[in-house]
Amino acid sequence: RIAWVQTLYPQVEVLAAHDGPKETGYTEAIMRAQEAYILQVLGGRRVTHFFSSEPYGKHVSEALQVLDMRVDMAREIVPISATRIRADWNLAQQYLAPLVYQSLVQKIVLLGAPSAGKTTLAQALAAALKTEWVADYGRTYWEEHQVDRRLEPEELVTIARTHIQLEDAAALKAQRYLICDTNAFTTWHFAHYYHGFALPELSELAAQCWQRYAQVWVCDIDFPYADTWERSGEVNQREFQQFILQYLNEQQIPYRMVSGSVTERVKQVLQQLPPDRLLTVQLN
Repeated sequence: RIAWVQTLYPQVEVLAAHDGPKETGYTEAIMRAQEAYILQVLGGRRVTHFFSSEPYGKHVSEALQVLDMRVDMAREIVPISATRIRADWNLAQQYLAPLVYQSLVQKIVLLGAPSAGKTTLAQALAAALKTEWVADYGRTYWEEHQVDRRLEPEELVTIARTHIQLEDAAALKAQRYLICDTNAFTTWHFAHYYHGFALPELSELAAQCWQRYAQVWVCDIDFPYADTWERSGEVNQREFQQFILQYLNEQQIPYRMVSGSVTERVKQVLQQLPPDRLLTVQLN
């Protein structure tokens, strides 16, 4: 929440209050403890107004000796509350700032060698969850721009950067979860495979991308291999898969394997979804 406010309102000084009183209510003891804590956090700063939409605005304002600015306590001007938002993702889309909404959507990324079934699983999961999915932009770009089955190193940076932008845009329309077909690591892997190196920006995007995802799933290569013209054969597939797993293990990046039929894979992922962030993050 601190990051949200700092980003949306950079002109505002944000005072973190991580260790405040846990008790809520309006007994004398609880109110005095809350007031003492707020005064402690302020550290002598002089304020003139206290804004809230709750009854505690009265006693806190009196303790701070400032104007009590309670706004729309009946929720009539803006008919919404954190309780209602938690119960309805459509309301979250309507009332939360895009930055906040995006951060509440859990991104699930699917990795795996070519022809491991990532795209098929991404589509199936999105349908099961009634949400959005992001296609592998690298594949789209490659089909349109490849020359002799190759792309330039600079183009791979464009792919990684654009894929991230597509994820962020899709998150604004997603419901609870966003399914991502590959990520910047995949593009970085292709850069090393085809050129023996990756440009610094691509390496940075690949290194930082893991913090974007709530879960990483690696699709097993137990699907029949689809030997389409843009792919390099089953031997190459096994090498790619080995590299992915080795990298994740060496970098200690948590991941789960998914295997079997599409139906079985969907079931495996659905059984281990991360918690709904709208229910676990305090929005008050």
